[in-house]
Amino acid sequence: MVAINEPKRSLNAGETALSRSTEDLSPAGYLREVRALLAKGRRGDAYELLRSAVVKYDDDPFLLSYFGYLAAFLGGKYRNGIESCKSAIVLFEKQVLHGEEGVEERFKAVLYLNLGRAYLAGGKRKDAFDTLQKGLRFDKQNKELLSEVERLGVRKYVPLSFLDRSNPINALFGRLLRKTGDQTAEKGR
Repeated sequence: MVAINEPKRSLNAGETALSRSTEDLSPAGYLREVRALLAKGRRGDAYELLRSAVVKYDDDPFLLSYFGYLAAFLGGKYRNGIESCKSAIVLFEKQVLHGEEGVEERFKAVLYLNLGRAYLAGGKRKDAFDTLQKGLRFDKQNKELLSEVERLGVRKYVPLSFLDRSNPINALFGRLLRKTGDQTAEKGR
């Protein structure tokens, strides 16, 4: 594994710059470095590393997936990020069909995790939740997926399910039910 030096401070701009040697990195090496940077909370550095990685290895679904997530999260390029993550899933499925060595279905959970995060960055909570649930089908024990689902939270039921959640009648009924529920709880004390 290639060691990444600590960030050097630029006196002019005050931005961090990484000094790294990436010529010898394999896709797995890039992925290790990216995951290490993400674990340290250095998303910007991970994104910069991925920018060069996806040019060098444009057929690696995991690099493309992480790149898509970070493009949406950091770059505000939600549509491009989501499309990159979707392309990574398609690319992975093609590799599974061709029986490439080292490709296992359970790894697909990571691809759905990154797509879910890209959806979240774009403000698409329902799509994110559905995508994260798909990921859990491939790896029910994935801590990152479970954490993201928990972070999303569970919405309360819709009072009138035949109407859209945002319908004013549903909103009114929801407020009334919450108030009567609060009053009922207070009487029970």
